[in-house]
Amino acid sequence: MQRIGFGYDVHRLVEGRKLIIGGVDIPFSKGALGHSDADVLLHAICDALLGAAALGDIGKHFPDTDQRFKNVSSIELLKHTNRLLVQHGYSIVNIDSTLLLEKPKILPFVEQMKTNISQAINVDVNYISIKATTNELMGFIGSGEGIAAYAIALIQSM
Repeated sequence: MQRIGFGYDVHRLVEGRKLIIGGVDIPFSKGALGHSDADVLLHAICDALLGAAALGDIGKHFPDTDQRFKNVSSIELLKHTNRLLVQHGYSIVNIDSTLLLEKPKILPFVEQMKTNISQAINVDVNYISIKATTNELMGFIGSGEGIAAYAIALIQSM
């Protein structure tokens, strides 16, 4: 049986934080504000995977009230999410994602992001898609105040 899940995440961009997207430290004047490393892409992917398996959401499994997850790498959250899927009899088929941000341009970093995700979940890099678009200067994303990501994941019974 195949199942599909959708994920979304958003974070404010602030000075004094690193911008981590897809497990890559991207040079930029601002970073995402959050309890963990605030990797908006990996959070959306985790939510898509958890949703596909009907296992709740990232807040249920990695609450921001739990100090164990303070500044944790979201790669570790993704690895844990994958272990949960395996424990429940699922494997990942593919992931498609879209980042929404005005700056910086992420194209130079996409292949490394895909590699990081592939290694974390043991899925061939060719089954992971990462795209990016702007918000055409509209809203909090368009003004550079935030960053968002959407992800969809297909899983199947093992």
